[in-house]
Amino acid sequence: MVPAAKRKDVREQVSFKIAANTKQRIEQLAQATRRSKTFVIEEAINHYLSINEWQIKSIQAGLDDLDAGNVIPQEEMTKLWEGKVAGTVD
Repeated sequence: MVPAAKRKDVREQVSFKIAANTKQRIEQLAQATRRSKTFVIEEAINHYLSINEWQIKSIQAGLDDLDAGNVIPQEEMTKLWEGKVAGTVD
């Protein structure tokens, strides 16, 4: 059995169309960073997915809190926020 650190991710071909100026930007970035276009595209996609997955998880956590009744009245939240902005709350 091959250890996890030695295994390579299975790679799959993907094909899609993008705007010509986006393709040019990818090519320029790849050249400037001495990376492949595939690397630049994969990094961009992974970054996008990470941000959006985090956002979805955060929204779901907030909804779960709401369903569980873990809420603060607006007036109390406003006081906490104003105190934080004023530097009186840690």
